Amino acid sequence: MLFDLKFIQMVQHETLPLKEEKQFIREIKQLKQLCEQLSSNMGSQDQIQQALNQREEVKDRLKIYIVYMGEHEEKRTLLEIEDKHFSYLMSVKNSGEEAKASMVYSYKNVINGFSAFLTAEEAQKLSEMDGVVSVFKSHPMTYTIQTTRSWDFINLLTSGNSGNISGIKDEELLQKADYGKDIIVGVLDTGVWPESQSFSDEGMGPVPSSWKGICQSGIDFNSSHCNRKLIGARYYLKGHEAQYGPLNETINYRSARDRDGHGTHTASTVAGRKVHNTSLLGGFASGTAEGGAPLARLAIYKVCWTIPGPSKVLKSTCFHEDMLAAFDDAIADGVHVISISITPYKNIEYTQDGITLGALHAAKRNIVVVASAGNWGPGPVNRKKCGALDYYSGSQ
Repeated sequence: MLFDLKFIQMVQHETLPLKEEKQFIREIKQLKQLCEQLSSNMGSQDQIQQALNQREEVKDRLKIYIVYMGEHEEKRTLLEIEDKHFSYLMSVKNSGEEAKASMVYSYKNVINGFSAFLTAEEAQKLSEMDGVVSVFKSHPMTYTIQTTRSWDFINLLTSGNSGNISGIKDEELLQKADYGKDIIVGVLDTGVWPESQSFSDEGMGPVPSSWKGICQSGIDFNSSHCNRKLIGARYYLKGHEAQYGPLNETINYRSARDRDGHGTHTASTVAGRKVHNTSLLGGFASGTAEGGAPLARLAIYKVCWTIPGPSKVLKSTCFHEDMLAAFDDAIADGVHVISISITPYKNIEYTQDGITLGALHAAKRNIVVVASAGNWGPGPVNRKKCGALDYYSGSQ
């Protein structure tokens, strides 16, 4: 009616009948209300957009921080511990939903603390709270995997007639150590290739009754890949995915399976079975492969993941939060030794180093931690890692 040309002309010449005039007034009021509503909605839209922009700004400022709280002071259930960690987050977040979305790991077995997405201001507030020992940011590329010639370095290898390595030369020492029988070694690294002959369980007895761990399934890895030698496997990638986005599964397995090869190498170095007539592709460097404790059991904790490096060269990196989760599980699982061939690129304060904090809790439970000191050199000072809580091995 309002947009009828004849109607408009009648209004202009004041010849509009009373009935139509009343209808006109009603429609004018409706139009006014509609305009006011649209104007109000436009304001709301502006406010919504402003809130969204602010949210994006906060999101850009969110980083993963580790909130370390030391030991668990009293006996609590795992759920009670997680609720306590959640209450700390609630004290700096705007809602329970936001706090829940911010949580990355709740360390609740033996290590007390959590990792979460925080702003610098939120991290500062948490660091000032009672019960908090330290709060530190997780940085990408803080740690790198390392490899050393451990047994050669401590003069335990012997060479055959051809000059190639033929095994551990001090058989008496191995006998005294019972070849590491039933010692459970937890290896934090890039995972494992379970089909390797180094992990055969032939002739080995039942899994020790003290073992409480699991064989976690994933891509190309399930419980059938564990045996009486390779008794457990887990993987941790929340920190990796928070930094790099969804896992690049063209260069990684979303499981404990090793794509890099480093974890398989270090695990077999520690406790691989004796394998004769091994060599590189093409028959180079033939000899015998054998770990230092061939009858020890292995538990794998995959904490390092492959990323594209310069010139498309692949490399692996590891994060504080993932390693702390692995330490927390390994200690609770019942390992006797933890081997971690991972080193920071530079020295880190003890209270801000995932490896040192994990080693502290392991040492308090009489678990030996053996870590790498660095692969750099030769040079005057090449050690990149040293501490009082664990043993370090440096490459030549």
